Amino acid sequence: MASERASQQAFLGISALVFAASAAVTIVWCASMSAMGQMPMPGGWTMSMAWMRMPGQTWPGAAASFLGMWVVMMVAMMLPSLIPMLWRYRQAVGRTGETRLGRLTALVGVGYFFVWIAFGMAAFPLGVALAAVEMELPALARAVPIAVGVVVVIAGALQFTAWKAHHLACCREAPGRGRTLPADGGTAWLYGLRLGLHCGYCCAGLTASFLAIGVMDLRAMAVVTAAITVERLASAGERVARAIGGIVIGAGLLLIARAAGLG
Repeated sequence: MASERASQQAFLGISALVFAASAAVTIVWCASMSAMGQMPMPGGWTMSMAWMRMPGQTWPGAAASFLGMWVVMMVAMMLPSLIPMLWRYRQAVGRTGETRLGRLTALVGVGYFFVWIAFGMAAFPLGVALAAVEMELPALARAVPIAVGVVVVIAGALQFTAWKAHHLACCREAPGRGRTLPADGGTAWLYGLRLGLHCGYCCAGLTASFLAIGVMDLRAMAVVTAAITVERLASAGERVARAIGGIVIGAGLLLIARAAGLG
């Protein structure tokens, strides 16, 4: 019992340190990007420098820089909701050596964040392409504030769908009660990938709204992190997700109204 308690305390302690470090690096990174300034665009909004190359930087270098930032940011945002899933994984694996259990847990985490890296690799070229088109077409740039509001409204609507409820349940309940998992690396890696996919699908709407509002916006980051964490940890997760959806729809409508000059 004493050994198990020590293992649990070590897991929670390491998780807290990783979260604190990733959150601190994210804050510093966002502050440094803000200090560089943002590009004013037609329509009264500003474009994040995350979608642009720095002076003397190549596009592969810009992509690598974005992915580095993305990984650290995703660790800070997703770790609070991932910890309970890792905890249940450790319980499902059962008794094994503490060192081996730590390695397997880390491998699950790596598999999970590998999925988020893939999402980041897809988001970067899309963001760069959209930024290039917006800079070339002022008329399109003027429509961006309304488009952002529409994306946020759609993200809120997704919170009410059966698709959302299914993937949220997969995240909240995995692994199922009473289920045991083999203590091997292949299972841990595949389990992490499955968790990452379910989580990515579950958070698709909220992540899209976060990207639309501003990938380096700390306030949007904090709000989305809180929403994801609460809907995963609250006892009535599906009901909470719908309540969040209503709030998000309201925020999107407010953004549209402001962009249209009505608010």
